[in-house]
Amino acid sequence: MAPAHNPTARRRRLGVELRRLRENAGMTGEEAAELMSWSGSKLSRIERGQVATNSDDVRDLLELYGVDDPALRQTLVMLARESRRRGWWHVYGDVMPERFEVYLGLEPEATMLRFFQAQIVPGLFQTAEYAEALMQAHPAPVSDDEVKRRTELRIRRQELLFSESPPHIWALLDESVLYRPIGGPQVMAAQLRHLLEIHERSHVTIQIVPFNAGAHSGLNGSFDILEFPESDIHAPRLVHVENLTSSLYIEKAKEVRFYTVAFEHLRTAALHPERTREVIGDVERRLRAEVERGNEVET
Repeated sequence: MAPAHNPTARRRRLGVELRRLRENAGMTGEEAAELMSWSGSKLSRIERGQVATNSDDVRDLLELYGVDDPALRQTLVMLARESRRRGWWHVYGDVMPERFEVYLGLEPEATMLRFFQAQIVPGLFQTAEYAEALMQAHPAPVSDDEVKRRTELRIRRQELLFSESPPHIWALLDESVLYRPIGGPQVMAAQLRHLLEIHERSHVTIQIVPFNAGAHSGLNGSFDILEFPESDIHAPRLVHVENLTSSLYIEKAKEVRFYTVAFEHLRTAALHPERTREVIGDVERRLRAEVERGNEVET
């Protein structure tokens, strides 16, 4: 069993496995923490992948849970050791929320990423100008330097799209995303052109959920589904939901299945990828015509 390739993903997958082993041992988090002479919050943060832990603590937990499989023990100890290394994004720690570090670690490990976005273009697809406009609209004051560094982080994250073995990405966008002129007509037109270029890549599928779809399963908000390779570490799929101040990671199979079904309903209601390309192109052309008319008026 090969461990994940970056420290945040290792922490996350180690935590998922430790929680599974604890539950198999019939212990609550409070019981296990008390037997370890830990606070409940320490064990909770380890199981959620929010903090790194050392190999000695992992060995002690495995003893507590009665795990004697040498291969599994070796793998989990290795994950603990590797989870203490830093990812490439640590240099942006001053402008990056801790909750997003977890997502950055998980994203490149996924074999498939499925997005439903009800309001904006997904971060992996954003141009620098579009991203900057979004950040400047954030309710918390953000300096120009912070906007610049956050944009650099977002653009570097997009290297995943052009890697040798990228995940398959399936993005469903509510039609309103096309008509919300983030940054103004010129920025939005360039963003739509960028979407069309990404749409040409063989591992990317984009579909628009049209207004005339009426009521649908995405009306409660955006969500991401990350699917990982099957392995002896039990974390094949999870859902990520984000708001202004926090991120929620959903891993319980029943709840993940609910979101998966919702995504399939949305996919069925969405326009075919070819029709999606036509609709995006039409909106882009209208925006460019609007920019040209504005330039003519100015001259």
